[in-house]
Amino acid sequence: MSINEINVVKAAVHNLKDVTISIPKNTLTVITGPSGSGKSSLAFDTIYVEGQRRYIESLSSYARQFLGQYQPPEVESITGLSPAIAIDQKTSSKNPRSTVGTTTEIYDYLRVLYARIGTLYDPDTGVEVRRYTPSQITREVLKAGDKAKLQILAPIPYNDKIKFKEISSKFQTMGFTRARLNGEMIQLDEDIKAPKGKYQLDIVVDRIVLKDDVEKRLADSIEYALKLAEGNVQILVNDNKVLNFSEHNKSTNGDKIYPELEPRLFSFNSPIGACEVCNGLGETKIFDIDLMIFDESLPLLEGAITPISKKSSFLYKMVETIAEEEGADVSLPFRKLPKKFKDILFNGSDKVYRYSFTSENSHFEFSKAFPGLSAWLEKKYLESGSDKVRIELEKYMNIKCCPSCKGLRLNRIALSTKIGDKNIMDLCTLSIFDCFEYLNAIKLDGEKKIIAEKLLKEIISRLRFLNDVGLSYLTLNRGAMTLSGGESQRIRLATQIGSALSGVLYVLDEPSIGLHQRDNDRLIKTLKTLRDLGNTVLVVEHDEDTMNESDYIIDMGPGAGIHGGTIVSHGPLAKLLSDKKSLTARFLSGADRIPVPQTRKKATKFLKLTGATEHNLKKLDVNFPLGGLVCVTGVSGSGKSTLVHKVLVPALKTHLTNTHKTLYSKANYNALAGVDEIKTVIELDQSPIGRTPHSNPATYTGLFDDIRDIFASTNESQIRGYKTGRFSFNVKGGRCEECEGNGVKKIEMHFLPDVYITCTECKGTRYNAETLSVLYKGKNIAEVLEMSIEEGCEFFKNHTKISRVLETLRSVGLGYMKLGQPATTLSGGEAQRLKLSRELSKRTKGHCLYVLDEPTTGLHFQDIKILLSALQQLVDQGHTLLIIEHNLDVIKTADHVIDLGPEGGTGGGEVVATGTPEEVAKNPKSITGKYLKKVLKA
Repeated sequence: MSINEINVVKAAVHNLKDVTISIPKNTLTVITGPSGSGKSSLAFDTIYVEGQRRYIESLSSYARQFLGQYQPPEVESITGLSPAIAIDQKTSSKNPRSTVGTTTEIYDYLRVLYARIGTLYDPDTGVEVRRYTPSQITREVLKAGDKAKLQILAPIPYNDKIKFKEISSKFQTMGFTRARLNGEMIQLDEDIKAPKGKYQLDIVVDRIVLKDDVEKRLADSIEYALKLAEGNVQILVNDNKVLNFSEHNKSTNGDKIYPELEPRLFSFNSPIGACEVCNGLGETKIFDIDLMIFDESLPLLEGAITPISKKSSFLYKMVETIAEEEGADVSLPFRKLPKKFKDILFNGSDKVYRYSFTSENSHFEFSKAFPGLSAWLEKKYLESGSDKVRIELEKYMNIKCCPSCKGLRLNRIALSTKIGDKNIMDLCTLSIFDCFEYLNAIKLDGEKKIIAEKLLKEIISRLRFLNDVGLSYLTLNRGAMTLSGGESQRIRLATQIGSALSGVLYVLDEPSIGLHQRDNDRLIKTLKTLRDLGNTVLVVEHDEDTMNESDYIIDMGPGAGIHGGTIVSHGPLAKLLSDKKSLTARFLSGADRIPVPQTRKKATKFLKLTGATEHNLKKLDVNFPLGGLVCVTGVSGSGKSTLVHKVLVPALKTHLTNTHKTLYSKANYNALAGVDEIKTVIELDQSPIGRTPHSNPATYTGLFDDIRDIFASTNESQIRGYKTGRFSFNVKGGRCEECEGNGVKKIEMHFLPDVYITCTECKGTRYNAETLSVLYKGKNIAEVLEMSIEEGCEFFKNHTKISRVLETLRSVGLGYMKLGQPATTLSGGEAQRLKLSRELSKRTKGHCLYVLDEPTTGLHFQDIKILLSALQQLVDQGHTLLIIEHNLDVIKTADHVIDLGPEGGTGGGEVVATGTPEEVAKNPKSITGKYLKKVLKA
């Protein structure tokens, strides 16, 4: 075995069937194959896990307790491993304080840059705030010119505890004879009447006429004045002009001293720099009227406003009294109540109301003004010591932009510090591309140029890497929580390139997800750069261009699940293309392809959205055809998700829902016509179907209820009196109580990783022996859950309802999945297809608009072919599919394309082209059209 290879021998993790493979080092290697064929099992769960495990085991037991630990993968041996770094699609942070800037460390460099060369301006006046050294003051004063008459003054800080005569006598005994009192010159030896109230006394330290030989005397006098006046000095020039200087950060026309500029002043995670109102989050929780209104068609006291629906509550009685006194008829639907009364209800009134009501055991009489629903609930929230009450009240709270810092997170002093004309948050709100351009062109002189040189080099190089991986449209202040998995992955990829490590094994999971074809070219170039630094880049990928540019390809298959787990072909692209066994090779060579439809549906009805303005959308007018497959396309960051998820879907929900209407209502569009054509809107996203291992495909689709009914109806169950609940692993009765239906037991090992061992009582089946003794067609309930969906189709073929659901699951390419596979092990793409299958198996009445966001994520060419067939079924049933997509195979099959652009971020937000794929391909302004033209010709 060569030392220039990573050699894996007999890997058997998950569905891998004793896989043996040698991967050449310092190459860009792609692992491809159908979904569920074992790609991630080989790349992440075998190679990466073993590399990481060996590194962690080399550390001390003390260090290991702080690191994630890994169980050894099921593999005979792996040799030639390098230190491994995995860059997956998981969102990098759940912390609301984490941003693109902090994740990439660009913000840390910016903080140092602003602390070292930034200029602070008075937040109130805009006047420059700066500190001077004695020598700097001397140089400034000498600019007054030859023969200028100067008086060096020491402005003595006012102290109300010391009498004026005491201060005057003190300086007189020190040898000073002149001073300025509230701007008027006085002699200290004169009998001066003490001023009333606060006064300003400036001691004349020296009087000088500027000429060649006075510089040393001037400097000495300035130093002495600074010492007397606690770091401040005034220079009276020719009796008519006053120059103010200070050794402290002080504005030239004010007395307020500002803190030193230091990096933590620009940190929103530090109390020194964070906004005092939102503590650096940029947003605050406030009670939201929209969340309180349940249904405006109901009467006020009968459920229209949720917080006042409980008849026994104080609030209910108070509102009842106010309505009576204001003459509001509470039997009317809430929407018909007078505007004046609604204003009192939500915002309060100074008017004092007399309340009198009796509860079960008490009588209450009191008079007070009503503060308004929001203020009343806020007071209750702040004063309550009950977590239950606070959790209940939080249902009516919404997150809003901080009114103090306007969402910028920093305090006024930090935001008043600028380089050129921009503060640190001005830079962070620019797109990465614009920030890169601005800092590249910035002009600095002298000392500032020397200080900033290395800092700017680091910042600009990191911005360049982010541009190169297709993230030019993001801003540095974008929250890490709001990033997609693909964006998070590419940010970490850019960070790794910036680190310039070599000799490392990088394992990536579909880095092309969410990227437009144009941006994909940049990404491939970046992956090659990583390889050329002397690293091995192992990529799980389905993208055709990435495979064509790779050095080595490993094709897994031939199918998914139990039908996969073997290597069909491996080697350079040319070798793969000649392999007739490889399904991937058939698509790459053009022998198999997803066909272009012969005809396209012509719409006669439309959803007409006008004036869409959210985020970067520029008053868009868009027609969405109904009754077909519509694709929204465009370069990354062009506004696709904003248009669909932030404008169109909430607008539709406002019109279609009867409850919480105001929750979806936003002023981000002018009008929406054609809504009457749609009955409901359904979003099929990639969020998990469940958060615990107890959730699985059988429970999600409702199959498990039917399967349990079948077991409960067997003769054995009837004799024993077992009901349907007996066959649930979530409740006592039929489950194994030793592991509480989990099948495994967790043993905490402290500084070693937690060990999960198969339950010795139930052997991992989750059920007790009595439950497992009930058989249907020779199998118990645990064995049925271990079946693949494909096996289930045959097993339950005589049960129409179960069979229909299983056939639908198989039709969307999930035949390999186990019925009882824990939800926590499913990818986003698998979760989305499960949701799609559930919709396909329903008997939906009326016209539905289905919204999907990149449904091809994680899918092989063959899987996409199967998915498109399933999607077409929904269209054939008369529904509309609205898909945000970059995959050209999906776009070319659409009936209508809406292409946004022309660029990302501020350069996007416009409709570039609309029409059939052929019409968009002919549009010279469309970047999507340029790439679409190639696949339509193929």
